[in-house]
Amino acid sequence: MRNIYKLLSVCLVFTVVSCNDAIDIDQPGRLGADNAFQSVNDLKNGLLGAYNFLDTTSEIGYTAAFTDESFRGRDNGGQNSNTQNFNINSNSGYAFNIWSGNYGAIGMANRIIAAAETLDRAEDPDLYDHVLGQAYAIRAFSHFTILTFFSTDYTNDAALAGLLLTAPTSDIFASVARATNGEFYTQITSDLNTAASLINGTDSGTTGATFMGQDFITALRARMAAYRGQYAAADGFAASLLNTYPIANQAQYFSMYDDADFTEVIFSLERAIGDSYDGQGTAGGGWAGSLWAFIDATAGGGPFMEISRSTFNIMNGTSDIRLSRSVNLGQSTIDPTYESNPNFLNDDVLLVFKYPGSGGQPLLNDLKVFRSAEMLLIRAEAAADANQLGVAAGFIKQLRDARFGSPQPLPAYTSQTEAFGGILDERRLELLFEGHRWVDLKRLGERGNRTMDRDAKECSLLAGCSLPNGDHRFTLPIPLTETTANNAAEQNPGY
Repeated sequence: MRNIYKLLSVCLVFTVVSCNDAIDIDQPGRLGADNAFQSVNDLKNGLLGAYNFLDTTSEIGYTAAFTDESFRGRDNGGQNSNTQNFNINSNSGYAFNIWSGNYGAIGMANRIIAAAETLDRAEDPDLYDHVLGQAYAIRAFSHFTILTFFSTDYTNDAALAGLLLTAPTSDIFASVARATNGEFYTQITSDLNTAASLINGTDSGTTGATFMGQDFITALRARMAAYRGQYAAADGFAASLLNTYPIANQAQYFSMYDDADFTEVIFSLERAIGDSYDGQGTAGGGWAGSLWAFIDATAGGGPFMEISRSTFNIMNGTSDIRLSRSVNLGQSTIDPTYESNPNFLNDDVLLVFKYPGSGGQPLLNDLKVFRSAEMLLIRAEAAADANQLGVAAGFIKQLRDARFGSPQPLPAYTSQTEAFGGILDERRLELLFEGHRWVDLKRLGERGNRTMDRDAKECSLLAGCSLPNGDHRFTLPIPLTETTANNAAEQNPGY
């Protein structure tokens, strides 16, 4: 049964976390943890509420608009104009949604963890452990997401991350200073260790690809180690998952984004008709496809954002399945003379097709968080870091063979810079519209000699065409709502 249907009602019952800011605060009259959680089954309901705070739509939308993934569409009425022009400040809706959503999840997880101490585990020990383990996993994932978007340097343990919250906050006047990356990594690792010791998969209602199990933990460890540059560990974690999750063939890859195939899916956030994200922009999330279109992914669907020409041009004319999955070729209008066409916005319409909808609802799809393809690309990074250039090339060829449906040439890397550049190029296509490009340029751009790659025609309509990878806007600002309420929360440089 798709438990996501229960989440909205669960959150209404357990109204113990606000999204206004990270240190909010039990208000008078709210149902406190001692009263809300009176049984192990209550913990399970609270867990579903915690999952409901998790959403990657803002990460996907921000990355697509800010980088070289998207450009304004035919029906654009000003959407994303500031983001496309790199005008990012502490009032950014994207920054607020990422911050508040993840701290909402952290707050709910903390309440579950605290309430568990007051309950009798003997009532249902397996369910107790399984639910509690997932609460620790949610807390780890959300803290890591905060670090990813709000830390200046993932490899510097002394750099500031966010607010490290490991207990319910009840003081409305609390001031919480930002913790360092090192403190975050230590807590995340501890939470993942605890989660791994507790999650047992005994409850069929909270297992599967849309719930955090042992494989989710391994995937998060792999990503975190790669971001930190700890590639020996990252390679081991990624390799272990590839033994279980093969790389999808062309048909499986295409069906994956119709939510009809799960060959490659390690963990995704379920989205279904009638859940609390069923609607455009609902709660800062909603239909992922509505990041590009108003109605659906057709020519008449109101495309206000489209795939960028620079990204489209890489795949155009190839048998790469990522082309037909990313672009609705049958409905798009592809103008071969767009570079000289002064009306190219209306005549060159490249419709995004990564989130076409499922279950009869256009634009509503599950959000893929961890896939085996990312693990393969992490292995390629690890090989490049170890100067095993042929091994790195082999991993890229393996992925390209699957996506093209036929054997592809083995890349010839003559340096680590070339290898990391090739990996970035492949990540650009493989993880398109999944919220990775901004992070990838930030962490690997210099190693791979790659920067943002916008099309010259599109650049002619923008205030700026590219940014150096070290620009301060490759770190999000702490939202104004947070720094106003919490004067101990130091703002990031440049804001």
